[in-house]
Amino acid sequence: MMKFIRTHLAWKVFLSYLLVVFIGIVVLITAASLSVPAAFERHMAGMNAIMSNANPMGNNQQMQSELFSQYTTAVYEAVTYATLAALISAILASFFISRQVVTPMLRMMSLSHRIAEGEYEERLSLPGGQQADQTDELGQLALSFNQMADKLEKTETMRRQLIGDVTHELRTPLTAVKGYLEGLMDGVLPPDPETYQQIHSEIDRLQRLVNDLQELSRVEAGAIQLQLAPVSPASLIERIQSALGRQFEEKNIQLVTDVEPGLPDVLVDKDRIIQVLTNLVGNALQYTPNGGKVTMTTRRERSEILFSVKDTGIGISAEQLTHVFNRFYRTDKSRNRASGGSGIGLTIAKALVQAHQGKIWAESSGEGKGSTFSFLIPLPK
Repeated sequence: MMKFIRTHLAWKVFLSYLLVVFIGIVVLITAASLSVPAAFERHMAGMNAIMSNANPMGNNQQMQSELFSQYTTAVYEAVTYATLAALISAILASFFISRQVVTPMLRMMSLSHRIAEGEYEERLSLPGGQQADQTDELGQLALSFNQMADKLEKTETMRRQLIGDVTHELRTPLTAVKGYLEGLMDGVLPPDPETYQQIHSEIDRLQRLVNDLQELSRVEAGAIQLQLAPVSPASLIERIQSALGRQFEEKNIQLVTDVEPGLPDVLVDKDRIIQVLTNLVGNALQYTPNGGKVTMTTRRERSEILFSVKDTGIGISAEQLTHVFNRFYRTDKSRNRASGGSGIGLTIAKALVQAHQGKIWAESSGEGKGSTFSFLIPLPK
């Protein structure tokens, strides 16, 4: 019961009201017990003086009435003082108790205004530390508020980083196209098919980047409509092998498939999963040297189907593994942007897998030791 009270704000507020009432009653009784005797003695002394000067033959009833009146006045006076003392004590107790609720709310209001103005650094804290903050509704609200601020800060950081990355990605081909055109205008470059082919290649890079960004935006916003249908995992692997087999032969890289027999169909958008596998296998082809090997594996993992692409390429360091699915991230900084793609293929692959309620990850033993990209697709229930 005590744990329940400690973890619910409503009970805390209710008990605080009871505490204020209890303090008021205690102060009232204490003040009355201290003031009533003194007031009574004072008025009795006055009554003795009246009685000593009174006519012994006077009316006893009149004396009793005067005594009652004086006693009532003494009691009212004592109760008045006691009530004032109890009221002041109750107000002070209410003030200190309400501060425990009002102060964090005012702080939260101030921080919300600052966050609305774009300041995401500060966080809300309550007396008693982080563990104490999570013991009642107010603490949980503070925790949720801080989590919201963290996500907003990360989103803003990603937005700024994305703007910078896109600007950098667009600047490179635009600078190249401008250089070619200025060379043609100044007569430095010959107006031959090779020059025009270079300009066309740079413009083609721009178009691919714009298309990839548009695709990523649609996928992450959930704007794509998945055309789900039962598909054989083996047919997906065969499709990739058929589409990219010639490129592997040209680069003298061995493409091996390892498909577990008798796999059940998966409920997926075939074109989207082929897009994911194409990104992963194409990435392996790009970063595997001549004479290397790429293995596509498909097998069942309990209630899911595992797709895996393993290569003998340049590998990924432990620090880079957590960033490989970020936009425009490249593990090999020495590669130029023309040969390295748009840098968001893996980001799109991750978004598409998550749209299928799946999971994707990367593994590597280190630089120069190859890497493995895997994803799981749940089987239909």
